[in-house]
Amino acid sequence: MQSLTRPFGQLHVQIDGPNTAPTVVFANSLGTDLRLWDQVLPLLPQGLRFARYDKRGHGLSDLGGGNQIDDHAEDAIALIEALNCGPVVFVGLSIGGLIGQRLASKRPDLLRGLVLSNTAARLGTAESWQARIEAVQSQGLEALAEGVMQRWFAPAFLAKPELALWRNMLLRTPPEGYIAAARALAGADQTTAAAKLALPCLVIAGAQDGASPPDLVQATAALISGAEYQLLPDAGHLPCVETPQAWAAVVSPFLQRHCHD
Repeated sequence: MQSLTRPFGQLHVQIDGPNTAPTVVFANSLGTDLRLWDQVLPLLPQGLRFARYDKRGHGLSDLGGGNQIDDHAEDAIALIEALNCGPVVFVGLSIGGLIGQRLASKRPDLLRGLVLSNTAARLGTAESWQARIEAVQSQGLEALAEGVMQRWFAPAFLAKPELALWRNMLLRTPPEGYIAAARALAGADQTTAAAKLALPCLVIAGAQDGASPPDLVQATAALISGAEYQLLPDAGHLPCVETPQAWAAVVSPFLQRHCHD
């Protein structure tokens, strides 16, 4: 177990792989922690260094005070610089993808490539996020859990016993951390910035994703010059959990091409 000291406290980090290898950094979604990537790491090309971290207010990381996507991007910048591992390939899912887009805009020198999974240049509206924040403030995360599971997972996964584990992960997210990240999402609009990105980019959608529908994801891919778009037909919002083999099969060639550039 490792941590990175930030102005707000500690950011929980996990590193797998050789210290001298090219590095891939992973940023997870709202309401999950770095265990999101457990199933796919063994399926990705070996000989790489994989760095995962819990966003502020999630998992084992301290809460932090920032409510902007810029604050999360600064955490990613600090991690890459502290590990002395740049340039990296950055993999972000959902809010993690918005963090990656902001990182690419602020510090393109730190990136070899960008994998945007189940995300978009803008997710939801300020009004929809405010309604969700108010529901958590008044009723707790339990009030959202059923709807979130329906948006996260395809019907086949909803029938599996493992669903309970992901529901528990959501419910054990500190409400303050969830609300802070939701506020960041409410103000996060990378539409103009995405159109200016000039780096290798892979964009992945799940055909059964209720949180970031595939047409929204594909529209973001169309903004980014030269971006590759892949649709996973059997996946919802978390394909690295639902269909890890299919997700890894799409991501692995991208890593093989760009981790050694």
